[in-house]
Amino acid sequence: MSETVKVSILVISFNTKDETLEALRSVVKETRDVPYEIIVVDNASEDGSAAAIRAEFPNIRLIASEQNLGFGKANNLAAADAKGDFLLLLNPDTVTLGGAVDRLVDFATVYPDNGIWGGRQFYSDLSLNTTSCWRQMTIWGQLMWALGLLKMFPDNGLFNYDGYGGWDRADIREVETVSGSFLLIRRDLWKKLNGFDTTFIMYGEDADLCCRARQAGARPIVTPNAEIIHYGGRSERVRADKMERLLRAKVAFSKIHSNSFHALVFRLVFRTLVIVRLLGFSLKRIIRRDQRSADSFNVWHDVWARRRTWLQGY
Repeated sequence: MSETVKVSILVISFNTKDETLEALRSVVKETRDVPYEIIVVDNASEDGSAAAIRAEFPNIRLIASEQNLGFGKANNLAAADAKGDFLLLLNPDTVTLGGAVDRLVDFATVYPDNGIWGGRQFYSDLSLNTTSCWRQMTIWGQLMWALGLLKMFPDNGLFNYDGYGGWDRADIREVETVSGSFLLIRRDLWKKLNGFDTTFIMYGEDADLCCRARQAGARPIVTPNAEIIHYGGRSERVRADKMERLLRAKVAFSKIHSNSFHALVFRLVFRTLVIVRLLGFSLKRIIRRDQRSADSFNVWHDVWARRRTWLQGY
């Protein structure tokens, strides 16, 4: 770390002690050229995260919050203390590969007018993690998700339209949204946008940020030369709480960034999503008579029962 800071690396932790420590170790090991600082906000973890971080990395700026601020508010808090010309949002369940921070800042220097930059992400087995970037949510793309066609044809650009299906992220390309798990942004642009919109309590913060940045003239762009491992979400089973938060975020995004008619259509699509899953797992539960199908049916039944909540958004 250096007194002259080029990039401030913001990490938000919540009960992810081991993952966060691994992420920080990889940043320190792999970041050799660009002057940087690390700011960690611990969201009232109960697993000893704050103490472990402070013990192993005494020079890191650690903000130990007494309450769970969520992703957006915690990043806003960290950014307020940042000194770098750039802010790098980095998930705690990541591992930096091959000087990724150095390479991403170098990429931003070569493409200074884009305003937001991202890299390429992999799962732990080094298979491609396509959640590094996507298009702004569209009715067509969400309908393909609702009907299950996205899952059936994930590499098809028609059925996986919002996720750039079929693109291996192996070339430089301007995109509409860069994932907040590995997102570099100019600090002055972040300030101009007032950071994350805290309307989004969980999920959707990065999509909203990139949408507002594009409206301000930015052109988010990604490079294959800055690579990380991002563990999150690959094998995680659907939980009702998680799906409720995701749907609330999508409804909120549609209300803010769509006209009233399109927002209504989005809500109908999300209703369709839950009904299709509910019917599908109901049939599987009858045919297979296994516990997994029964558990999945119960999850989607719970999500449907909460529809009055998630249909309101945030």
